[in-house]
Amino acid sequence: MESIIQLSCRDCAERPDRAFCDLPTSSLEVLDNIKSIVSYPRGDVLFRQGQPSRHVYILCEGRARLFVSSETGRRMALRTADAGEMLGQSACLAGGLHEVSAELLEDSKVAVVKRKDLMGFLRENRDVCLHVVRMLSQDLHGAYERVRSLGLARHRRTHVASVH
Repeated sequence: MESIIQLSCRDCAERPDRAFCDLPTSSLEVLDNIKSIVSYPRGDVLFRQGQPSRHVYILCEGRARLFVSSETGRRMALRTADAGEMLGQSACLAGGLHEVSAELLEDSKVAVVKRKDLMGFLRENRDVCLHVVRMLSQDLHGAYERVRSLGLARHRRTHVASVH
């Protein structure tokens, strides 16, 4: 069962070590006003692949597994997200469907921000907008690296098999 609590991002002791949380104080004050902090138990799914995106999620405490599913229900884990990471931003910003699912690996506290509030926040806070663009770019770069390593690993196995 999820419960809503109110915590201020400004008071978080972990803030300087986290990618999205280390924003200027003025930006954090605005973020505090547009977010809700929700406690979720381990195993809850924040969002599912193929569902419309209406929120972004910032892991305040906890970790999440990002995965894709086949039509038959097979899962493939993509990566683990740690505290301080924003999840669901690409689908939310595009106004589309989630490309992946996010399942919590432990009891977690998650800041939830509605899409319309996020869009206004980004319009009014250029530095935050650039920060989100940088995060999306890093996500894309990481995806390219994973695809490259998968493709090269498969190529190596095929090449080694054909040599023997």
